[in-house]
Amino acid sequence: MPFTSKVVFMAVALACAAGARADDVIKIGHVAATSGPIAHLGKDNENGARMAVDELNAKGVLIGGKRYRVVLQAEDDAGDPKQGAAVAQKLVDAKVQGVVGHENSGTTIPASRIYHAAGIPQISPSASNPKYTRQGYNTAFRNIANDEQLGAALARYAVQAGKAKRIAVVDDRTAYGQGVADEFAKGIKRAGAGASIVAQQYTNDKASDFSAILTAIKASKPDLIFFGGMDAVGGPMLRQMRQLGMAVQFMGGDGLCSDSLARLAGDAMRDGQVICAEAGGVEPAQQKGMDDFRAAYRRKFGIGVETYAPYAYDALLTMVQAMQQAGSPEPARYLPVLAKIRHQGVTGNIAFDARGDVQDGVLTIYTFRGGKRQQVAVVK
Repeated sequence: MPFTSKVVFMAVALACAAGARADDVIKIGHVAATSGPIAHLGKDNENGARMAVDELNAKGVLIGGKRYRVVLQAEDDAGDPKQGAAVAQKLVDAKVQGVVGHENSGTTIPASRIYHAAGIPQISPSASNPKYTRQGYNTAFRNIANDEQLGAALARYAVQAGKAKRIAVVDDRTAYGQGVADEFAKGIKRAGAGASIVAQQYTNDKASDFSAILTAIKASKPDLIFFGGMDAVGGPMLRQMRQLGMAVQFMGGDGLCSDSLARLAGDAMRDGQVICAEAGGVEPAQQKGMDDFRAAYRRKFGIGVETYAPYAYDALLTMVQAMQQAGSPEPARYLPVLAKIRHQGVTGNIAFDARGDVQDGVLTIYTFRGGKRQQVAVVK
């Protein structure tokens, strides 16, 4: 064979080999706020997804008789809806085959429109606003309970276990914070038992001075304050409550319920003062799987799980299982399988209802003692 022919032949062979290698890659996007005040929570989600990818690649992923390597394209939306939409379009342009994320409801909801238009399946492991799965998008799923379940459970707990009568509500006006606060307020009205909302105030997710709203709340003499927002705001709010001599119970949803809350609140948090709920959890029979995951996470990253790393881990594994059962990583092929999936995860048994919400969503209620988060109950 002449030299020039050999060069051409080798170039074609290399191009074909490169093309084959490209075909052997499954690209999955992950989006969370890995910068800004809740970066510790966003990185926790990303770490969970990375654990799943590393485990899959270590074992080898076989789909339709072909071996694949999974690649995670991790992006930062900073918890900002506009940045979330821009990142979503970036992932669509990169031709990802699925997305785990986004982290919070304010970015997940606008991003979901973009993924749906492109036909790309999306599983959020932490966005809890009911609106996300009520847009009619067959590409939108979540593997945690939503705010209707979470708000109602916390309201029942406040009235029945906490014996709260006079309740103040504060939210940060984000899709998540306002959504969970509204559902909690609805739950209080349904609970009856003499409980009522005596004050309602608003802040924002970047605020640091709460003296005005807390002074107004103090005048209403509440025995419980419910905060719809994240730990980065809830911690400083607890500090200022102590400065004002407000030794009342403080309650919130999953955004508040992180292992970092004690650090953010400093010495302002009394044992048992804070009650919060994680929009997920496992029942006793499944606890070992969750404990093993937490131990493996600490070994890998040198830190403990914040909140939703196990759910990001399960979301990614659920997506890949759907690809395997469909015999293809192409979104149009595995999406119908994902809608009917049954995945046994570290967070429990995952299956989705017609809207894309997880079936039989479980909630875990926590308090804090000695600066450590402690489980109180697992409820549905």
